[in-house]
Amino acid sequence: MAIRTYLLRGRGAMLEFLPEPSVEALAEQIVAFSNSTGGTIILGLDADGHSSGASSDDLEPLFVRALGLCAPPFRPMDLPEWTVEDASGDQVVAVTVKPAPNVLRTASGAVYVRSGTLNVRLHPDQVLPAAERPAAVSFEEQSVPGATLDDLDPEIIAEYQRNRVARGPRGEAFTQAELLRDAGATDASGQPTAVGILLFGRRPEQFFPQVGVVLVRFRGTSLREAAVGAERYARRTEIAGPAARIVEGAWAALFEEIDHQPVVDGLERRERYAYPLEAVREAVVNAVCHRDYAISGQRIEIRLFDDRLEIVSPGGLPGHITLDNILDEHYSRNPRLVRGLYHWGYIEELGQGVDIIYEAMRREHHPEPEFRDAGRSFAVVLSNTVDDLEAEYEGLLNERQIMALRFLGDHGRITNRQYQHLCSDVSSETLRLDLRDMVEKGLLLKIGNKRGTFYVRK
Repeated sequence: MAIRTYLLRGRGAMLEFLPEPSVEALAEQIVAFSNSTGGTIILGLDADGHSSGASSDDLEPLFVRALGLCAPPFRPMDLPEWTVEDASGDQVVAVTVKPAPNVLRTASGAVYVRSGTLNVRLHPDQVLPAAERPAAVSFEEQSVPGATLDDLDPEIIAEYQRNRVARGPRGEAFTQAELLRDAGATDASGQPTAVGILLFGRRPEQFFPQVGVVLVRFRGTSLREAAVGAERYARRTEIAGPAARIVEGAWAALFEEIDHQPVVDGLERRERYAYPLEAVREAVVNAVCHRDYAISGQRIEIRLFDDRLEIVSPGGLPGHITLDNILDEHYSRNPRLVRGLYHWGYIEELGQGVDIIYEAMRREHHPEPEFRDAGRSFAVVLSNTVDDLEAEYEGLLNERQIMALRFLGDHGRITNRQYQHLCSDVSSETLRLDLRDMVEKGLLLKIGNKRGTFYVRK
């Protein structure tokens, strides 16, 4: 691939620039890509295109020494590939790293994985057992037996190309063959790969029956409750096709099913939906992007109950991601599919989906999203419950004052001592001012004097 294309792509989950690498830094980068989904390391050039002036003769001994710091030693078939490129008259080296069949460590015993633009060092407890380590060739990169270029939809490819031009770096240009190769949609011989079928296939389900979404609107709040009625569910919809069409179809079906009602906010009339639409959209896109497509016989399931929405994806959390670090760490099981949907416009910021879900739920006063990792599946659960006090007094009261109103709802009255017990990390003077503010706003009525003072809702 031309150096210009690497520069246009920029640093990411599968690309890093090391203009003047040390042996240790290069070994760390090789280990991180090997323990993830592979990637390319550009030596002698930074991400802005500035050359260090080092020649391939200077860099090759360093590369050999870095390989010696990786353990266990590479098998010949797994060795990173060394390619000398030309960048405006200077020599630049591209080191292409494949996913390793086993966990690699540096000479110090450290295990790194690639997460976005960072190499993350794993705690020994996070190192994957042999059965869960990535295959030498990821599912995305595998050639699809029996598939030909005729199985790719030219209209979908053209649509992707238009979006790629709109969202990609200015001046980027590809022929269709280059576009497919850059997207990972074709292998070195020009035959479709798994991600090519997922992104551009006319009928991906013909090759992968597990592709698609099943949306079910159940009656009641549980599967047991739904089974009692004459009709177990009110609607069942199946969505198939390439990834972009699955996202669109699932979103359209959900939009029809999510309850909404008009509300008046000042002079503005708007619709209030049972779930924040931004959170729902991100949860759907995340499921399509990050499910384990190597698991056959199971599609993404979207379950709508009276009180919640569940989106269940085949496959547990990928790589080093856990329920404890899901907000802080990022790792993609299907980086090429993610990149494809990003260029399509269905992902605004790479690696920010979970953060967006949290923020949307918080902003519209819903409980935090619930995440469930069952090993063979992963579920995102969104509640349609709304904190009415937060919604009513947003911008008028602080969190402590809203907590006091909740206490009043349960107990009928509140004293200074009880308020201090609720907010033990805040000074008594601040809490006194909180209560006085609520009295002045006409929300509370102060009764009694000194130690006998208490407050009730007005």
